[in-house]
Amino acid sequence: MRRSELAHILRAASTIAGDAEVLLVGSQSILGSFDEDDLPDEAVGSIEADVAFFGADAGEKALRVDGAIGEDSGFHQVYGYYAQGIEIDGLVVLPTGWEQRVVIWQSQSSAPGRAHCLERHDLAVSKLAAFREKDREFVHALLTCGLLQPEIVLERLDGTPGLAAPHRRRLQAWVRASAPRIQSRPE
Repeated sequence: MRRSELAHILRAASTIAGDAEVLLVGSQSILGSFDEDDLPDEAVGSIEADVAFFGADAGEKALRVDGAIGEDSGFHQVYGYYAQGIEIDGLVVLPTGWEQRVVIWQSQSSAPGRAHCLERHDLAVSKLAAFREKDREFVHALLTCGLLQPEIVLERLDGTPGLAAPHRRRLQAWVRASAPRIQSRPE
């Protein structure tokens, strides 16, 4: 997904929800920090943007977005990308303090939408918590490109509520094992 496509989704989602403040929690959240030309292919390959909202009616707004521009919608069929409206409570694992680190991104073409994107290390922790193959590939690609600092990912994993201790140890071991392999690669 390119930033221009993300701006289109933001414009549509904010209009549908009647709320300019949109929280991006999936892999496309990285576009708040980096232009797609500065990212590895694994980081921009998704055709969906996970969209959430703040406040008591966040769930209802997410459902409206999902119904209007979600997977298999007319929007998806026309443009080839879509928004998945989600609720973060109970579904997305995030480190303590993530709200204070969000990266705000907007453009003229996203108006009235304004994206609150996860900071890259918080995003990595969220992806690692899910630990699907695509999530590991995403984090590995960012580590390989030097866009993540392993020490910060490890620190954030320590401060992440909702991770069972065995899963946390598994994720930390994965980061510790991945970082040296990446750093020892010939250029």
